Order: sequence, then structure tokens, then C-alpha cells
Amino acid sequence: MINTPQSKLIYVHDPMCSWCWGYAPTWHALEAALVNKLPIEYRVGGLAADTDLPMSQDMQLQLQAIWQKISSQLGTEFNFDFWRDCQPRRSTYPSCRAALIARSFNKEPQMIAAIQQAYYLQAQNPSDEAVLIKLSEKIGLDPRLFAQQLHSNELKRRFDDELNYVRSLPIQGFPSLVLIHNNRAYPIAINYTDWRQTLIEIQSYL
Repeated sequence: MINTPQSKLIYVHDPMCSWCWGYAPTWHALEAALVNKLPIEYRVGGLAADTDLPMSQDMQLQLQAIWQKISSQLGTEFNFDFWRDCQPRRSTYPSCRAALIARSFNKEPQMIAAIQQAYYLQAQNPSDEAVLIKLSEKIGLDPRLFAQQLHSNELKRRFDDELNYVRSLPIQGFPSLVLIHNNRAYPIAINYTDWRQTLIEIQSYL
């Protein structure tokens, strides 16, 4: 593969997307295979907008069924105590903003991993800013500065710009991969268990 300014792979995700959590091991293997070969950009997709309303019972049951499906198909670990111990809200925008703040300090992958582990393994709710602030400290950020930035106009602008950009890409959900090559965007099929198949598809364009 040739590393050219015209080529990059965009990983579109949401830190609280359960399929992104299921894809994580395969994604990291693909990412490692592309180190020093193809630039990679993370982009947050914004799965669910801000809300203070509790998640409906129907939605809770629907998401629990998705977790069970992912666990069955991919062997992904989930801590179902979340649904007993937390008050779920259908809101992933705060975790997306947290990822953007971490990106400014070159810690975006660490923040994503911290959010996913807190949510899916430790039964914590990343829709709550208090959880995100604690995670920011865990990955080495200044929690007071992080808390200030969560509500800044600059972060709001960056997040709006990111959502607009993601919506311009040829994606149909999260996670998604898009290869930019010679100023064209190519959707890359997600294989949840075999990163090599994805690598072969990427290489076919380059």
C-alpha cells in the first residue's frame, strides 16, 4: 500500500454503540495492520441526541435484546447489571463530545475504550457527565478543564461540524468504514470477525 495525502480510512462510530463495542477487537486488529500504511481518522456519528428523559421500557428491552444478539454472535462481554443499577437515557451525544475533547489531547482511542468499558463491563452510565468527568481523569486529562470544555461553544461548533461531515459520507449506520482515495469516498464493508477480509477490500482500491 502507498501512503498518499489523498488516501485515508475513516472509522465512523459512536462510543455508546453496542455494535461498535462488538466490533472493537476486529477493528483494533485492522487498525494495527494499517499502521504506517494508511492514515486513519476517527469520527463520531452521534447515535442519540441529548435528553434528560428516562429511556422507555420498550427501548430498554430492545437494547438488551441487541446486547444478547451481539454476545451470541460475536462472544462480546456485556454486564447486564447496567439495566438494573442505572437509569438509562437514550443519549450518546455527551460521550461523543467527550471523545472530541480527548482527540484534542491525542487521547481519543483511550477515551473511547474507557467509555465502552465503563458502559458495557462496569455498569456505569456514560450519558451522565459525572461518569465522563471521572473517565477523563482516568485517562490522564484534567477533569476540571474537561468539565469546562464539555459545555463550551467551541466544542458545540466542532461537534456540529463533525455530525455534518459524517452525514455527508456514504454510511448506513455505526460502525462504518469509509476509504477516501483520490478525493472519492468508498464505503468499506464491515466484517465483524475477520479483519483480513476488510484489509483485502481496502487494498483493492489502492
